[in-house]
Amino acid sequence: MNLRIYALALAAVAVLPSVALAQTLLDTLAFFNALINGVVPLAISLALLVFFWGLIQYLFKIGDKTETEGKNNGLQLMIWGIAALFVMVSVWGIINILRSTFRVENNNVPVPSVPQLNPRR
Repeated sequence: MNLRIYALALAAVAVLPSVALAQTLLDTLAFFNALINGVVPLAISLALLVFFWGLIQYLFKIGDKTETEGKNNGLQLMIWGIAALFVMVSVWGIINILRSTFRVENNNVPVPSVPQLNPRR
C-alpha cells in the first residue's frame, strides 16, 4: 500500500480518542505536544547513533588502502548524523528563543481523572 495511506490512517487513529471523548482543541493539541515531546529525544538519539555508526565504519576501514567505499560510506553517515543533530538542536534553540521572546510559559496540561463513585456519604 501507499505510505500516504498509512500516514493518514495513523493520524486518524491518533485523533480518534480525542474525538470520541469530545475533547477540546486545547486537549487535542496537548496530546500532540506530548507525543512530539516523546519523539524528539528518540530522534536525537537516532541521529547520534547514526553518527557513531559512521565513525565506527570509518575507523575500521581506515587501514585498508583498497577499501575506499567503506570509508566514504562511514564519512557520509557521519556527515548526515551531524547535519541531523545540527538541524534538531537549532530548531530546539529557535523554539526556545521564540518562547522567551513572546513569554510563553511551559504550563502543564491538567490530566483528566476518572470520577470516583462514592455511594455512601
